[in-house]
Amino acid sequence: MRATTLLHELLGLKQTRVTGFHFTTTELVVDVKPATRTPRCGGCGRGCHGRGYDQRERHWRHIDIVGLRVLLRYSIRRVDCARCGVTTEFVPWAEPTSPFTRMFEEVVAYFAQRADQTTVSKTMGVAWGTVGHIIQRVVARLGPTDALDGLTHIGVDELSVRKHHEYITVVTNHATGHIVWAAPGKNAATLKLFFDALGPERTAKLQVVTIDMSAAYIKAVQDAAPRARLVFDRFHVQRLAHDALDEVRRAQVRELKGMPEAQELKRTRFALQKNPWNLTHLETEKVAVVRKRNQPLYRAYLLKETLAAILDGRQVNVARRKLGEWIDWAQRSRLKPFLKVARTVSTYIEGIVGYVATRLTNGPIEGNNRKLRTITHRSYGFADPMSLIAMIRLCCSGIMLTPLRRSPSPAAVEA
Repeated sequence: MRATTLLHELLGLKQTRVTGFHFTTTELVVDVKPATRTPRCGGCGRGCHGRGYDQRERHWRHIDIVGLRVLLRYSIRRVDCARCGVTTEFVPWAEPTSPFTRMFEEVVAYFAQRADQTTVSKTMGVAWGTVGHIIQRVVARLGPTDALDGLTHIGVDELSVRKHHEYITVVTNHATGHIVWAAPGKNAATLKLFFDALGPERTAKLQVVTIDMSAAYIKAVQDAAPRARLVFDRFHVQRLAHDALDEVRRAQVRELKGMPEAQELKRTRFALQKNPWNLTHLETEKVAVVRKRNQPLYRAYLLKETLAAILDGRQVNVARRKLGEWIDWAQRSRLKPFLKVARTVSTYIEGIVGYVATRLTNGPIEGNNRKLRTITHRSYGFADPMSLIAMIRLCCSGIMLTPLRRSPSPAAVEA
């Protein structure tokens, strides 16, 4: 087998000829050229029928072989394209503006999905910032052609990026679980950018939008997509009641300060917050003690459990009626924290009932957020929100990368 043929098999490049090579102390420089004779435009890919200008030597970084840095060398031409004008020739092993081969970039992106950027930088022998640029090119090449196409059910949430209340807004497609859009900020203007990118025609096709009870997000959705059904995330609705219950418990502890009952109530927090079917024997006894000795706190506990039971229902009209009854009960309870919850539930009752109708929550979004927090922690944070957004698109938009595994061609095996 000729050395150039062996190198061609080792490099794994398609539509590429190996014409020569030489070694330096740390590098293997391989001379290559496109397999096609007619040069093609680097912009549109059309043949240019040999109409060329000048040419200059360029190098592209490829995957290392046995510890040697591999560079591809080719004298690339400028061509005159009928559509694009004078531009650089297309080469089959790399993007027009990239100094790396596509195979090298995809290996970098594969490691970036699973390790922090510093580790990827040291392993692949490239600069830290270069890893981010490679990620952006891989996402543009392998990501969805139009991630915003075909959206009907979406979820909106925010993710904390850094301290001092820096956030990004994330939009998820409920049908696939993939993140389709992200931008810095968490206000109505930020979410409006998403609807601007979506366009009026596709915005009109939105059927359901799940959000928390953020007034900014509510306004943005109602202004841009008034026909879409707003669904408030169940977790945030129930959290209102859980927080109110804890406020009542703390108020009772303050009121009974210095008495033995106060110490008993201090140890009931987790028992009161848990689902009844998850209580241990000891926790069941604590709830029983609250029932006997502290009626205001037990009334708050029943309000919390009743709200959860209503949300477990499947009938929309029944849920709406029971929520109305729950609001009346909370208003008569003489518990100030639950008076506030009752006003909130009354204001957003249709969005809460929307959960009963659709059973959609922001659970998948929270799952993505946990994944993104892992990415942030392993990278020790991101100085620029756009760097995190690039990682979001790489890891959470459905791009599937696999380790490099190749089999030799039949011709090589026979040789």
